[in-house]
Amino acid sequence: MLFNSLHFIFFFPVVVLLYFSIPQRWRWVLLLLASYYFYTRWKVNYAILLVTSTIVDYTAGMLMVRFPKKGIGRKCLLTSSLVANLGMLFTFKYYNFVSANLQELCDRFDTIYHVPQLDILLPLGISFYTFQTINYTIDVYRGHIEPEKHLGRFAVYVAFFPQLVAGPIERASHLIPQFLQDHRFNYQRLVDGFRIMLWGFFLKVVVADRLAVYVDNVYSAPHQYHGAPLLLATYFFAFQIYADFAGYSAIAIGSAKIMGFDLMENFRYPYLAASVSEFWKRWHISLSTWFRDYVYIPMGGNRVSKSRWIYNIMVLFLISGVWHGANWTFLVWGAIHGVYLITYLRTKRLQVKILRIIGIENKPRFKKILAVFLTFHLVLVAWIFFRANSIEDAGTILSNMVSGLPYDIYRFLNMDLNGIYEDSLMFVNITGFEFCLSITLILFVMMHDILRGALCLHQKLGRNTRYYFRMAYYDVLIIALILFGVYGQKQFIYFQF
Repeated sequence: MLFNSLHFIFFFPVVVLLYFSIPQRWRWVLLLLASYYFYTRWKVNYAILLVTSTIVDYTAGMLMVRFPKKGIGRKCLLTSSLVANLGMLFTFKYYNFVSANLQELCDRFDTIYHVPQLDILLPLGISFYTFQTINYTIDVYRGHIEPEKHLGRFAVYVAFFPQLVAGPIERASHLIPQFLQDHRFNYQRLVDGFRIMLWGFFLKVVVADRLAVYVDNVYSAPHQYHGAPLLLATYFFAFQIYADFAGYSAIAIGSAKIMGFDLMENFRYPYLAASVSEFWKRWHISLSTWFRDYVYIPMGGNRVSKSRWIYNIMVLFLISGVWHGANWTFLVWGAIHGVYLITYLRTKRLQVKILRIIGIENKPRFKKILAVFLTFHLVLVAWIFFRANSIEDAGTILSNMVSGLPYDIYRFLNMDLNGIYEDSLMFVNITGFEFCLSITLILFVMMHDILRGALCLHQKLGRNTRYYFRMAYYDVLIIALILFGVYGQKQFIYFQF
């Protein structure tokens, strides 16, 4: 089931009404049934994987308490859990990719290779709920949490429908205790949750799905474009993926909040980051902290030699890239961010010298603006590989963008704006109005993040002014949803991961 579907519009109020109408001790049953119904609306058969992951990790957690901490028994149970979960993830997500590349390698060396491809679909949310169950098993193994004895509540933790398909990836220590709480209906919580959901729907239905039209057309045939169209499509994608994924997270957080659950923040105005390091503290926070706690720190983190630290960073980002998809483009995307972070952290003295040379070392506001501008554009270059269908397409986009830009800049300096505008729409199936609307929506999202994330404007306004400002703001969102929403039930980008 998609959040941006008519089905969900009817499904969610019914679940909320029933949730607050039944005794607290039976609510886990409702949430479990609702979550499995939510998931099986896509494909019933793949619920078996969800059940398997649940039973494997529940059993592993319950058996671990019978063995000494970090003893051989616990290690065997942890290994079994990891093999089962990662084995399912590999089979459904990476098997065909690995097999196809092995086939290509063997063909080049005239070696016989007969391992067949599997005719399977990637199960929705498998990367998210697999990581969620893995962090539970690891935390029980480490002794950080006690195993959950109630199989039903543990099953709800794995399948909780607001965040089942695309996160946030919740820690058991944070979410499972909330299923024991007797949540009472609260009007203010209902209003706050609805407001968060409204912003999420706006980001997805109005912003992301509208930008997707331009991006999909350009990136599906990058060889047809040069200069400005490729650059615009890349800018558009940066905001498309942000609006799409942040929109999903907002709907998940808002819907959970209405029922009394607190999900972790997943985005914190990432395009206001002043460094790549800060970007990863603001973007997909639940995943970046997961990799930090369960991959980076166990490898030694930064408490190792310089060469080992560089190795840890690169492995971390390569794994992060592969997690996003079975394609070389994602591996390159992760490698680029690894190089970015290592370069940033290893050249801090050089950065200070450069700031001193250009005369802005003691101008913190200008320095922050410059840092945000540079960070955003570094991230933008990496997004090309993330979105491109292949490494070859990414290379075509970069080369055609660079080769075509000088001519577009020449025309811009000669005020041939209409010509550049017309070229930007060439071969792209959108109207001039839709193009201008897309630009306006990007500016609106940027201003929203700047005002709320940087200046905290809502805290500086008077009480009455703040009330009218808030009402006008949400009225704009509702009107935009009605007039400019794209209601084709386009799935969220992160569903493919």
